[in-house]
Amino acid sequence: MGQVWARTECSSNKAGRPYWDPLNCATGDGNCVGDECSRPYTTPSPTTLANFHLDGPNDTDRYSISLLAGFNIPISIVPYGGSGECRPISCLMDLNLRCPRALQVRSNGRVVGCNSACLAFDRAEYCCTGAYENPDACRPSSYSQIFKGSCPAASTYPRDDRSSSVTCKGANYLISFC
Repeated sequence: MGQVWARTECSSNKAGRPYWDPLNCATGDGNCVGDECSRPYTTPSPTTLANFHLDGPNDTDRYSISLLAGFNIPISIVPYGGSGECRPISCLMDLNLRCPRALQVRSNGRVVGCNSACLAFDRAEYCCTGAYENPDACRPSSYSQIFKGSCPAASTYPRDDRSSSVTCKGANYLISFC
């Protein structure tokens, strides 16, 4: 599995940064430390993710848009060529404009990202961990429903339905951050 994401509000403050990544970004920054890196969905956050499983069974690819790590920028994935389902998917609504205050990430007085409820509150019912791990207990929250209402093609909570995932064989992909 691979993931692609965009970073925003970046500056080249090298202090305390690894040599291979001198940028310091308000969103999409992958600089987790220690125990923080073992939490669910600690990919750079908040960030809109494009997920890819390439060369799966029967040489098929599976791709999806995920808001499990929050949202920072609209995205689209467009397949070219290929066979199978091979359809474009997108999350073109700027969810930063609809982000509940409790999930907001702000920079310079404005909302630049929207955390998922799991990242914002680190509670089992939002992260679908512990007693909430099974499909019957892991339910969408009012927060994930806001995301799903604006971006129905995206996964918005850990047990979101499989309709958010598209299968395609032999395609090239254009990922656009808009």
